[in-house]
Amino acid sequence: MTQKRSVRFPRLLPAMRALAVLAMVLPVVASASALDQFKSFVKSTKSAKGEFTQRQVKMMDGSAKVSNESTGTFMFARPGKFIWTYQKPYEQLLQADGEKLYIYDKDLNQVTVRQLGNALGSSPAAILFGSNDLEKNFTLKDAGTKDGLEWLEATPKSKDTTFDRIGIGLKDGVPLAMELRDSFGQVSLLSFKKFEKNPAMAADQFRFAVPKGADVFQQ
Repeated sequence: MTQKRSVRFPRLLPAMRALAVLAMVLPVVASASALDQFKSFVKSTKSAKGEFTQRQVKMMDGSAKVSNESTGTFMFARPGKFIWTYQKPYEQLLQADGEKLYIYDKDLNQVTVRQLGNALGSSPAAILFGSNDLEKNFTLKDAGTKDGLEWLEATPKSKDTTFDRIGIGLKDGVPLAMELRDSFGQVSLLSFKKFEKNPAMAADQFRFAVPKGADVFQQ
């Protein structure tokens, strides 16, 4: 008579216990509100870099039409230091060193210089590049789930801004999209990829050098 080998299940129990724990924990992480994710992002992210795609959305004949797609790269260090580079379809650079904002148009070989001051204030740039005190300039609230992202709605408290409402879509504690709605009903969509938090950056990373032969205009 052939003796059957018994199957030993106890070895599986630790793994099953671990899976049970994960099953309880993961839904909690996944369901973290956009507001909680965003506050955690602002608190833990001193700098970042990545790539972006920007699109304009216009309502035509009752339907949304996407146009004017631009792509490029960005990097920032809080507060008020950033490099926002448009690469396609035309090259343009927006760079701030914490005190001044430089706008460089490569085709015109022209640089416009502005005092940064409170220019970030209630602008969309303040969401990523500004100080941690965002609730001073924005009213923040959760706006539900869409396209697999948890959305936060930021409404500027100041009336002296061209934007009525700004949406921030987050996943796993990282902003992956923004919707910028202006007072004319136009919408700009930003999507981010290759988002890297707190990368190493050189001390002079945000120092602007005027390109050779460029015309410089102070505002």
